[in-house]
Amino acid sequence: MMSESVRRIARDARQAVRQGSEAIERRRRARLAEMVAHARASSPYYRELYQGLPERVDDPALLPVTDKKALMARFDDWVTDREVTQERVREFVADPARAGEAFLGRYMVATTSGTSGVRGLFVQDERCLAVHTALGSRAGGGLGVRDVLRLAARGGRTAIVTAPGGHFSTVVSAAWFRRERPLMGRVLRVFSINQPLPGLVAELNRYNPASVAGFLGMLTLLAQEQEAGRLRIRPAMVIPGGETATPEALERLASAFRAKVRAAYAATECGYLSSGCAHGWYHVNSDWAVVEPVDADHRPVPAGQPSHTVLISNLANRVQPILRYDLGDSVVLRPDPCPCGSPLPAIRVRGRAADLLSFPARDGEQVSLSPMLFGTLLDRSPGVEGFQLVQTAPTTLRVRLRVGDGADAEAVWGTVRGELAHLLAEHEAGDVTLERAEEPPQQSPGGKLRRIIPLTRP
Repeated sequence: MMSESVRRIARDARQAVRQGSEAIERRRRARLAEMVAHARASSPYYRELYQGLPERVDDPALLPVTDKKALMARFDDWVTDREVTQERVREFVADPARAGEAFLGRYMVATTSGTSGVRGLFVQDERCLAVHTALGSRAGGGLGVRDVLRLAARGGRTAIVTAPGGHFSTVVSAAWFRRERPLMGRVLRVFSINQPLPGLVAELNRYNPASVAGFLGMLTLLAQEQEAGRLRIRPAMVIPGGETATPEALERLASAFRAKVRAAYAATECGYLSSGCAHGWYHVNSDWAVVEPVDADHRPVPAGQPSHTVLISNLANRVQPILRYDLGDSVVLRPDPCPCGSPLPAIRVRGRAADLLSFPARDGEQVSLSPMLFGTLLDRSPGVEGFQLVQTAPTTLRVRLRVGDGADAEAVWGTVRGELAHLLAEHEAGDVTLERAEEPPQQSPGGKLRRIIPLTRP
């Protein structure tokens, strides 16, 4: 049943692109109207929020703006399935071993790290997952014959370089895929970044993947290893995500791995939001998602100008409707057609910087650490509601913490300091001073928290 649904959605998605922008826009309006009607009928939160709106709404500008803080505060009224409660979801995600398991036998659950100051709990239904899978097949259309042969020569093996443990979307999605589609799941493997880099390099060399996916910061470190000759893999495709990918960063990955590079801009709230093209733009899957670049007052920003933030609408997930949701990133909408020929709108993202922290190593060289290493470590630390690491000198790291209500601030700091010291030592960084800041984490103008701020070098 699931695979037939995926095939049907994939056929329609390919047809929409062939038919052009008007056909894509018709689908977007119809699906938005359907989702708004469903939210009104089945979500007490939206029923209250949408009082006074027209009976049919197919223009997102008519909808009030929502955000993570507001939705999480009304979680039980927000969801459309009365069996889904915040208490039950929290209990579910408290067990890392259940990552990828079906919640209530029918939903996938993922958490976010709290870059906007609030940790999110997101529930996805089968329809949303089917759309995600189907649109992924549309994104892969840019491969040539040689690329396909390289994929086949390595058995289609995919390496996902991430931090296992917890219910973050990369880990949960991989586990879910292996369970739902076991034949294809056998060629999907997660590689932990929580180990020293030489160990990760050795594992990837043994696996010899056909494609590699991961956060841009980590893939950049692996590109350095590939350039140095320690990493010796030849993937046909590299898929960076999670952080802003500049054209220069993408070119470096392509050169190091001699592979096609397709960056992905997405969010746990909408995992299929866009896919990258060969010209470094993210094409929004606007037949199933709405992306609105807006200013600080949520008014539209003209194409070609950076937005203050971006509002997104997920038109597939019916259990937890996400409509005109403030994601907090700054984006630029391309004002002219993309040279790649796609009729889908194209954006570039100015938020989510891939900030590597570099320290002197014990052997006199430099050691660079991905921001994901710190995020996955501290997101699991008891009592930490938010954090920000600021490198103020080559060997000094200032730690800003937001401690949860009722937590012992001294005990939390002691744990965080110990975990950071262990992480730095494990990756062979030299003596790094960890300073406890009096000020809390500082948010950017768009509302996002830049959690890693590296040293500004001359």
